[in-house]
Amino acid sequence: MTQSVSFFIVAVLLVFAPLCLGAKNNGGYLYPQFYDRSCPKAKEIVYSVVAKAVYKEPRMAASLIRLHFHDCFVKGCDASILLDSSGSIVSEKRSNPNRNSARGFEVIDEIKSALEKECPHTVSCADILALAARDSTVLTGGPSWEVPLGRRDSTSASLSGANNNIPAPNNTFQTILTKFKLQGLDLVDLVALSGKH
Repeated sequence: MTQSVSFFIVAVLLVFAPLCLGAKNNGGYLYPQFYDRSCPKAKEIVYSVVAKAVYKEPRMAASLIRLHFHDCFVKGCDASILLDSSGSIVSEKRSNPNRNSARGFEVIDEIKSALEKECPHTVSCADILALAARDSTVLTGGPSWEVPLGRRDSTSASLSGANNNIPAPNNTFQTILTKFKLQGLDLVDLVALSGKH
């Protein structure tokens, strides 16, 4: 089981490398040292909470990866999946691909709470999702890498984007391939992710 989960997580992260590594945000490039001065313990705090959650429930590692995947496929890796419905926001959590299946929100909430105590209003939820995905991989026996940081959180969600952009299990092969290509991903990425998913 652990080997299977590790392969799945590695496959997912290899698929997302093109989306996350070349990302630009606020006119600048993302870089791993983004919080080194403003919140030096950020990575340590994220890892600690993720480790506790995965130790308690090993399946949580895959769930955190899936949150990052579903977030990135809608409006980019901007944490829009975490927004609840309020005012003009209709949450992506209510979309068909996420309803009754996306999980791990409480782990992200716990990480955010710990980071707010350490360095208020500093670390974005989008970066928390990216770090939690990497840490989930490491904790299940996969490789480690430096996560480019500096993403900013979305202030809007896209229910229609979640319903239309996230590949669904009943999509045709051509539809899934098109959805991957729209994200800058190719057939190899699709096979790596879908084959294990």
